[in-house]
Amino acid sequence: MIRHQFVAALTATFVACSTPQSPEQQFTNAMLDALGGRAAVEALPRFLTIEGRGVSYNLGQDMQPEARTQTFEISEYRRVIDIAERRQRIEQTRTPKFAYFQGPQPQRQIQALDGAVAFNVNAAGQATRAAAAAEADRRIDFYHHPLTMARALTVAGTKVSSIRNAGSARQADVDIDGMRFTVTLDPGGVPLSISTNSSHPNLGDVVLTTTFNEYQDVGGVRLPAQFASSVDEFTVWQLQATRQAFSADGPDLTASADVAAQPAAAPAPNVTAEAIGKGVWLLAGQSHHSALIEFADHLMLIDAPQSEARTLAVIAKAKELVNNKPLTQLVTTHHHFDHTAGLRAAIAEGMTVITHSGNRAWVEAMARRPHTRRPDALAKNATRLEVQGVDDQLEVRDPLNTVVLYHVAGNPHSDTMLMAYIPRDRVIIQVDAFSPGAAANPYAANLLENIQKRNLRVDKIVPLHGAIAPIAELQKVVATKGN
Repeated sequence: MIRHQFVAALTATFVACSTPQSPEQQFTNAMLDALGGRAAVEALPRFLTIEGRGVSYNLGQDMQPEARTQTFEISEYRRVIDIAERRQRIEQTRTPKFAYFQGPQPQRQIQALDGAVAFNVNAAGQATRAAAAAEADRRIDFYHHPLTMARALTVAGTKVSSIRNAGSARQADVDIDGMRFTVTLDPGGVPLSISTNSSHPNLGDVVLTTTFNEYQDVGGVRLPAQFASSVDEFTVWQLQATRQAFSADGPDLTASADVAAQPAAAPAPNVTAEAIGKGVWLLAGQSHHSALIEFADHLMLIDAPQSEARTLAVIAKAKELVNNKPLTQLVTTHHHFDHTAGLRAAIAEGMTVITHSGNRAWVEAMARRPHTRRPDALAKNATRLEVQGVDDQLEVRDPLNTVVLYHVAGNPHSDTMLMAYIPRDRVIIQVDAFSPGAAANPYAANLLENIQKRNLRVDKIVPLHGAIAPIAELQKVVATKGN
């Protein structure tokens, strides 16, 4: 009897040891083994601290739509990850290496995540909850690291599927907390990248990817020291770790009850209307404004900034102000994302886009981009796009009004910048070239130079940031070298 029990136990042990692993198990174990083994990964202390330096790029804000020339230097970088509790805090100093509209001063940033709550901390130590889109991005970013991904693979509820070849590499889809990631391993199981399908308000359907290089031993496991992050094919930042360490104790990374209670959803857009002249209004109410101009048989809108929701609210306000004429033209002052986030909403409304000729191909590309993950107004109401390019100047005239669009030549903020001049009211409508009341106005001299070069008679500057100011204020700022 005892002999039979021994044989049965031995047989069961042999069968268990010889049971082949599923492709999902093989993928998981290959990654864990490449990092140092499952036991080592599971036994790590709670906190990982990464310090380093790097560079970030000005996605959607460069001199030209496809340019990748403007960079920020990242210094004093420190990322603390609470591996077990899905928390992290990133502190960094970001210094623009180009002429920046707020001046070239370093910007200290503190961005944190506590589970599903993202928040920012200002220079005074005050924490405010981040917007819902930032929360989604930071939840993704938390798992865009080989260690946090590896730890997730050891936890019940994480699903690995769709094992496949990608050249000599292997890929798998990993589902965590309602998010899907694509993990790519080299033939030895070392993580090469982690990608996630996401949605961008301007670009629509995008793939966020973080790649890893230069693995080194850190506390008994192998971790990358080089990181790069991209949105589709556009690299947004690169980081070189100079120090990495584990510790059992770390800083308090929790969000306070007050922060957690703050709404993540953006407040409803506030649009106010201020008459500038006959049939001309400044549509303000938030940080980014638009302008509305009435013609005999139609309306022109200048800029569709911030968001689709903001632009739809601006369109509604325009129809309230002039309810018997259609909105048929949108002038985009320049291509920057914060001033074109509502571009597709304006196109869905049927507006012809008037922009600098250097932006024409970009506008057409933005209109074509798929927005299936978060359908916007244009995805729901596809319409024919019409784009009118401006090289040096374009006059729009009828018996009621005249607007002349001029290229702001030599502008250090954007090569493809337009300003609008209304001769009857002696008004210039512009954005970013001069923001009255700003701490610094490094582009003001260029704006005044363009006004003078064209011999324009101007009484008022109507900025799409800040309040309306007399031309004398622009002249004073230029005389004091932008301060």
